[in-house]
Amino acid sequence: MALPAFAARALRPPPLQPEQGAPACTTCPRRHSRVEAELAASRPGSVAASVRAGPPRGVSLGFNSPPLQDKPPKAFSSLAGALRAPLFALLPRGRRRRMHDLRRRWDLGSLCRALLTRGLAAVGHSLKHVLSAIFSKIFGPLASVGNMDEKSNKLLLALVMLFLFAVIVLQYVCPGTECQLLRLQAFSSPVPDPYRSEDESSARFVPRYNFSRGDLLRKVDFDIKGDDLIVFLHIQKTGGTTFGRHLVRNIQLEQPCECRVGQKKCTCHRPGKRETWLFSRFSTGWSCGLHADWTELTSCVPAVVDGKRDARLRPSRNFHYITILRDPVSRYLSEWRHVQRGATWKASLHVCDGRPPTSEELPSCYTGDDWSGCPLKEFMDCPFNLANNRQVRMLSDLTLVGCYNLSVMPEKQRNKVLLESAKSNLKHMAFFGLTEFQRKTQYLFEKTFNMNFISPFTQYNTTRASSVEINEETQKRIEGLNFLDMELYSYAKDLFLQRYQFMRQKEHQDARRKRQEQRKFLKGRFLQTHFQSQSQSQGQNQSPGQNLSQNPNPNLNQNLTQNLSQNLTQSSNPNLVQKENRGSQKQGSGQEQSDSSTSNGTNDYIGSVETWR
Repeated sequence: MALPAFAARALRPPPLQPEQGAPACTTCPRRHSRVEAELAASRPGSVAASVRAGPPRGVSLGFNSPPLQDKPPKAFSSLAGALRAPLFALLPRGRRRRMHDLRRRWDLGSLCRALLTRGLAAVGHSLKHVLSAIFSKIFGPLASVGNMDEKSNKLLLALVMLFLFAVIVLQYVCPGTECQLLRLQAFSSPVPDPYRSEDESSARFVPRYNFSRGDLLRKVDFDIKGDDLIVFLHIQKTGGTTFGRHLVRNIQLEQPCECRVGQKKCTCHRPGKRETWLFSRFSTGWSCGLHADWTELTSCVPAVVDGKRDARLRPSRNFHYITILRDPVSRYLSEWRHVQRGATWKASLHVCDGRPPTSEELPSCYTGDDWSGCPLKEFMDCPFNLANNRQVRMLSDLTLVGCYNLSVMPEKQRNKVLLESAKSNLKHMAFFGLTEFQRKTQYLFEKTFNMNFISPFTQYNTTRASSVEINEETQKRIEGLNFLDMELYSYAKDLFLQRYQFMRQKEHQDARRKRQEQRKFLKGRFLQTHFQSQSQSQGQNQSPGQNLSQNPNPNLNQNLTQNLSQNLTQSSNPNLVQKENRGSQKQGSGQEQSDSSTSNGTNDYIGSVETWR
């Protein structure tokens, strides 16, 4: 039976009115439900307020608590029951589920925090008791238990702070993982020689070739204030760019090179002159062509330097040629990678006998603008590739074999002539270095030209060529394509290491001879002053008459002293005076023989002093 309309309106609960200061209700259903939830939560004792507030701190309902009821609320017969209805159940089912998951997560986080806090407290408490026990055993009755606990806390804090400070200092001093301070070898072994075993090979070197003393002793009287000129022959992919920068930026000079920011070329003038002392890429540019070889430089450099002067006014210069060599396989792979990136060296002139080669004499390996992206097999398959035996070709005199005309002589004879020419030019050069021995290269250059570098050279063991992984078959093929370079590099490495050993031994001998001369000089000065003091004391004890009768020559003591100083200089080498009278032509041989007799100089001197006494 349907109720009348007025009865239904009487039983319908009145709408919720917002409290004073609360925002008015809107027609938006989502905002309307939010406002009703806030109003219900603000009233104390309501179910929504308890749901929103959650469990009190430290109290958890557990993970197996029954889920919230999704059943609709029962009808209330009164207005008070309608106001106490759980508004949380009025929310949509998805929102109620999300709120339930959030409550479970809050319980899990509180449990983890509690476990972590209690675990740390237990560890700290046990550590505290252990430290207090240790201190009580060490110090005994020196302190009470309470004071010991306080001291243990302070000590623990001090140890932690010290550990953190040590970690910070270690990361600041040694940020890398391969720190030298962390290696035990740094404390057990002495400081190694920076010139030994740069290429991770054996420090002992067994020479294969017999070179004369003149081939090993490279001492160039380079006069930077005069007219001498250093000419750098830059072979591709041998580390010449790095060495060229050292020449213009890393040498101690009276007038250093002026290098401006953003410019590759530097101005290297002689002291007091507007004339260069260095002919290289970073000083004069590619004046004779891009990567000019020995044939081009020997005919081009004099004309470029003195081209504007009259032939009769040109000074007699000394051209000191220098270059850098590299292992042929590594150099070949490095050039291939460089060509892959788009390098062509089209600006190279290849001038020989006053003309460049024709396209038939020197064909190209590619048809486009460059050879970028070419694989290694294609790079090796080209028979006209200038990368093959590049070091021999750039160091030899190409006019001996008809330049680039391969029909002048047989290939076998041509290769033999080129190799012998390259060896001869390399041996008679003022200096050459090896990329695999940077520190030895620096040492030999400094001893050859009597010029010192500011900072030491750096040996780079990882390069683009080292990153290329090739099999044994490919390596053998590269060695076969560069068989002339392989033989030249073996010859150059043997000569280079022999020169280095010879210069080091000569340096040690000179230092030892200087120490012997200093010791003999100090002994002579001591004996001279001792005899002078004795003669003066004897002269004062004697009367003037007796002195004149016994010593008719008043200058006898002075003459004896002079004879003593002469014996000092002549005792180390009795034949020195005779060799000086023979002339200045045999002066060098006399000096060499004097070096062998310096060890007996002290005994001869003492014997002469005893004879004089």
